[in-house]
Amino acid sequence: MPVQRGKQPGGGGINRRPQQLDSVEPMQIDDPDEPQDAPSDFVVELPTNFDLDSYASGYIGLIKIRRLMFIAKHCPGLQEEALKLALACVEETHNTSTYITIRQKLFQCTKDSKYAENEESTLFVNQTNRKSAITLERLDADLKNYRSNSIKESIRRGFDALGDHYMDCGDLSSALKMYTRARDHCTSSKHIVSLCLNIMKVSVFLGNWQQVLNYYSKAEGTQEMAESHKNNINLDTVSRLKCAAGLAEMEGRKYKNAARCFIQTSFDHCVCPDVMSPYTVAIYGGLCALASFDREELFTKVISSSSFKQFLELEPFLRDVIMQFYQSNYATCLQTLDNLRDTFMLDMYLANHISALYKQIRNKALIQYFSPYSSVDLHVMASAFNTDVVSLENELITLILEGQISARIDSHAKVMYAREVDERSAVFQKAVEVGDAYVLRTKVLLMRALLQNNNIVVSHISDPNAMEDAGVDTSPAAAAPKRMKP
Repeated sequence: MPVQRGKQPGGGGINRRPQQLDSVEPMQIDDPDEPQDAPSDFVVELPTNFDLDSYASGYIGLIKIRRLMFIAKHCPGLQEEALKLALACVEETHNTSTYITIRQKLFQCTKDSKYAENEESTLFVNQTNRKSAITLERLDADLKNYRSNSIKESIRRGFDALGDHYMDCGDLSSALKMYTRARDHCTSSKHIVSLCLNIMKVSVFLGNWQQVLNYYSKAEGTQEMAESHKNNINLDTVSRLKCAAGLAEMEGRKYKNAARCFIQTSFDHCVCPDVMSPYTVAIYGGLCALASFDREELFTKVISSSSFKQFLELEPFLRDVIMQFYQSNYATCLQTLDNLRDTFMLDMYLANHISALYKQIRNKALIQYFSPYSSVDLHVMASAFNTDVVSLENELITLILEGQISARIDSHAKVMYAREVDERSAVFQKAVEVGDAYVLRTKVLLMRALLQNNNIVVSHISDPNAMEDAGVDTSPAAAAPKRMKP
C-alpha cells in the first residue's frame, strides 16, 4: 500500500521542504558514460528457478531456435540442454544450414560422436533439401497458374505461401521479397493488415526496427484496425501489432513508448508464439514501465490494470518488484532486481538493455526518495538503498549535474540540501516576461498596420538590374525612410 510521506525510517536530519523549481546552476562538466550494450561474449551463471523447457514452450519456429541458441552461447550450464531443444525444433523445418550449425555446436559441447557429421546427418540434409525444392517448385507452379487466371486473391495467397516457405528455410531476404510483392494484390484493408504483419515479423528477425514501426503505422491507419479499436474486435491482430511495435520501440531505447505498447496487449488474445510469449510481454512491459513511468502512471496503468495484471501473474518476482518500488521499499526492490539480472540477461532482445533499464530504475528511486524533503542525511539515505555513502554521493552528484535533482551536497557533513526558490519572485518574474512579450507583439502589429496604411512594402525583386528595368529607383536617396502620415 502507499506509504505516508514524512520522516524516513531510522534517522533524523530530514526535513520537509516546499515545492521547488527544477533548476541548477550551469556548470562545465564531462558527460557521464551512458550504459553500454552487453558484450557479445558475456557469460551468465545458471540462474536459479529457470525452467528451460517451460521457457522454450512459449515459442515456435525460428524465434524459438534463435532464443535457445542465444542461451546456449551465453550460459554454459544450459548449453547442452538448449542445443538439444534447438536441434529438435530445427528438425521440423527446412532450415538445413542451421541444423548443421547446431549439430557442430553440440559435438563441440558434448564430444559425442553421434553429433559429428555422418551418413545419417548427410542423408537428413539431402532429403530435407529435396523436399524443400519440391515444395518450392509446387508453390511456383501454383503462383504461375494464379497469375494466368488473374485472380488477385489467389496471387496474394501464392506470394504469402512462398514467403512462409522461405521463412521455414531460414531465407529471410527471399521471404521479405515475397511478402512485399503481395502488396499489389491486396484488395481490402484486412489484406493490408495481413501484409503488414508478415513484413513486421520478417523485419524483427532481420533487426530492421524502423521498418517494423513503419508497417505498424500503416496497419494502424487502415479501416480494418479503426473498426477493431472502435468495436473491440480482432484482438489477436491488435496484440500481434502491439507486441512487434513494443519490441521495436524497446530496441530504439524508447522505453516509455514500448511500455505503452506492451500494456495495451490483451492477455486473452496474446497468441503470437512466433514472435513473443506472454511471459516475455510481462517482463518487457514491466521493466520498461518501471524505468519510464511516473508514480501515478505506474499505479493506474500497471498495478491497477486488470489486463496487464494477468501478465504479471506469470512473473511473480517482477510483480513484487513493481509493488516494492511503488511502496518505496527501494533496497528490497533493487536487491530483487539484481537477483533477476542473470535470468533477464538470457533474453536475446533484453540483454542489451538491462544496464540502461536498471540505471533508470535506480535513478528514479533516488529522485523519488529525495523529492519530499529539503535536506537528507546521506548516511540515512545510503542505509535505505543498502549502499555506502561514497557510492551514493557519486550517484547523486551525477543526477545533480544532469539536472534531474535540484540540490547541493555538503560533502563534509554528508547532507544534501534542496535548492530553495522564492516562488513569489518566480511567479512575478514570469508575469513580467509575459507582459513584455504582449507589449512587443502589440507594437509589431501596430507597425505593420502603419506600413500598410502608407503603402510601404518590400519588393520581391532582389536583382538590382531587374529593379532598374522595372523602373524602381535604387539610389541611396530613394532608400531613405519616408515620413508616415499621422
